[in-house]
Amino acid sequence: MNQPIPIPSTTAPARIGQGTAVEQSRAAAEVQAAVVVAQQCPRNIQAAVAEMRESCKQQGLAERAFFRYSRGGSTVTGPSVHLARELARVWGNVQYGLVEMRRDDDYGQSEMQAFAWDVQTNSRNSSTFIVPHRRDTKNGSKQLTDMRDIYENNANNGARRVREAIFAILPPWFVEEAKELCNQTLRDGGGKPLAQRIADAIKVFEGLGVTADRIEARFDRESSKWTEHDVAQLLVIFKSIQRGEVTVEDEFPAPRVSAEELVGGKASKPADTRTEQ
Repeated sequence: MNQPIPIPSTTAPARIGQGTAVEQSRAAAEVQAAVVVAQQCPRNIQAAVAEMRESCKQQGLAERAFFRYSRGGSTVTGPSVHLARELARVWGNVQYGLVEMRRDDDYGQSEMQAFAWDVQTNSRNSSTFIVPHRRDTKNGSKQLTDMRDIYENNANNGARRVREAIFAILPPWFVEEAKELCNQTLRDGGGKPLAQRIADAIKVFEGLGVTADRIEARFDRESSKWTEHDVAQLLVIFKSIQRGEVTVEDEFPAPRVSAEELVGGKASKPADTRTEQ
């Protein structure tokens, strides 16, 4: 007589901590409440636009509104997760987050999910992805074992997915206007004269070991001819360097030194040792 093939159990663990059970119930109730509130208190689009415009005029937000990083020999730029979170706040009735669904220390990876949900229109965007417990360094890939390093690595990788999820559910015109306003705020420089902002930018980069001539070489013109856009770009670069998205060498490569410069110019002709006859 054939015996039935046992099927592995896929039920939940027999023991669930009290804190976990309470959190599951709270999360379910919170989702239901958010939907009810969103339907009872729909967003005021005019008010959201007005608040977005006011936020994007603030220098503090504009300075964090864009990112830069190097990939494949080129520089990638775009709106940052800081701008995405602020736009989600002012748009209203938006929930977003990052969840670590599973951590596998044997394989050295975490399964993550990033999501954004407009609870008023029921528009939702989510992505599930694997984050290896590794960090790329100049000396190659480094395996992460420290709990704090793993957490920070997961958060950094997840922030990019959260950013894209939020932008996916926001109206494109809303995001584009915010980006342009933040760029305008950077160009205005808080009302400082352009000459003063140029001098301040040069001083700040000198603290990073970047001389004025290296910055001028990057823009291919003297500092006296820099525009508001150039200074705004320098500010974005400086903030990206501070956040570790790019390095000084990525943005301001050291000038190449020729062999003649190394030996102090062209080699001099050998002295004529012939004696007069």
